[in-house]
Amino acid sequence: MPGQLRATVLPDRQRRSLEELQQDLDLSSGDSRSKQSAFWTMLTLSAVIAACGILTDSTATVIGAMIIAPLSTPIMGIALGAVQRRRTTAAAFVALGCLLVILVGAVASLVVPQSYDLLTNGQIAGRTSPGLLDLISALATGFAGAVALARKDVAAVLPGVAIAISLVPPLVVTGVCAGQAAWWLALGALVLFLSNLFALVFAGMIVFTVLAYARTGAHRAHRGPRRAHVMLGLLFTAVLLPLGANTVATVLLNTWTLRAKSAAERWLTDSPGATVTSVDAQSRTLYIHVRGPDELPPIQALLSDLEGQIPDGVPIVVDTTRGRQITAGRVGG
Repeated sequence: MPGQLRATVLPDRQRRSLEELQQDLDLSSGDSRSKQSAFWTMLTLSAVIAACGILTDSTATVIGAMIIAPLSTPIMGIALGAVQRRRTTAAAFVALGCLLVILVGAVASLVVPQSYDLLTNGQIAGRTSPGLLDLISALATGFAGAVALARKDVAAVLPGVAIAISLVPPLVVTGVCAGQAAWWLALGALVLFLSNLFALVFAGMIVFTVLAYARTGAHRAHRGPRRAHVMLGLLFTAVLLPLGANTVATVLLNTWTLRAKSAAERWLTDSPGATVTSVDAQSRTLYIHVRGPDELPPIQALLSDLEGQIPDGVPIVVDTTRGRQITAGRVGG
């Protein structure tokens, strides 16, 4: 039966053997000392490169760190060990590797001034507010990575998979934000990493099971893999909930921002030359940036127009191009 499944899904000439796969993914088998020294060396260098790229807001440098990061190897080792129903050291390598990368990020945060706004850095801002699309992307990347590992003819796509899945950068961001005592931002980056981690393991388990890498000894009960799948499902759900909540919050915030901009544009209709340049939310306050003459229409008219468009109680501040800020008050107040 396993042989028939393999032949149906993937011919043996294209499929890597279980021994080859274990040799690549198990850092404790074969020449373990050489494998582990290479793993820790490349992971440390990747973390340092990622830290430099994040602090300088350099996308190219961060991509370089993604390519050489070896963290996906033990993560896929967890997936293979789960479908094989055997104990592996992969989880220990992942846990210790995460601590190492976070520590590098925390050390790197020492060069960041205390007054520095972390969210002005695109590399940090883009990794502290993950959503469901990040999870979907990670799942697709996980499937691509597992298939590339299992097939002999598509290994060339692995560098692209390394770039697509974000593992080391969010951990570095976690360390940088924690070093700056920005705990909510650190938590957001950590949730992004965990979602990518669970997506990789989940996708890897499915691919390795479909390709019949699972151990099929008759003397073994199905409780082992079932327990692993249940545990993974619970962890996956624990990550899915905050991602879903953050996605909903982001959609609502964008909706309210667009409504506020439309209301502000209507408010400025009778002011020739006045335009709304942007609307953004900071610290639960909506800032409406206006370019135009000194004299603006009565601010109460703006608040009245915003009623019913955005939740009551949201503070509104109008920011003009001449450096003047007008505190309009709270909607519905």
